[in-house]
Amino acid sequence: MIEDQISKNILNRIQADFPIHPRPYKILAEELGLSEDQLIDEIKQMKQEMIIRRIGGNFSPDRLGFYSTLCAARVAADKIELFATTVNMFHGVTHNYQRDHQYNIWFTFIAPSIQEIEKSLEIISQKTGVTEILNLPATHVFKIAANFKV
Repeated sequence: MIEDQISKNILNRIQADFPIHPRPYKILAEELGLSEDQLIDEIKQMKQEMIIRRIGGNFSPDRLGFYSTLCAARVAADKIELFATTVNMFHGVTHNYQRDHQYNIWFTFIAPSIQEIEKSLEIISQKTGVTEILNLPATHVFKIAANFKV
């Protein structure tokens, strides 16, 4: 739980409309009444605490000529850590979550071709021994704003 008001202000501000600028953290720091170094230190700390997982752009894969798919895997409890670590090694993985379901690990994968996704899923299966991985390619992509006021 985040107790610190500075951290809350930073999180609320960086979720949307991140500045496209050579020094975006300088712009954000000025808006938040902080020094650039202070803002960067706060963000580093939140990353270390796993409050922030990633800062980066979100793009529509289909508009860039890429393909996206939702994957669901049935992973034995003793293989969950290996499976999640292996999946996260692939640059095209954007989300990876454990669910309370028979298919208990769900992740999204984006790549330049369907063949690359299929090859990556095969590699994941070989490295982990997990053979039940559903590949559910997107037929329509919906982008929603997921901003969470802290």
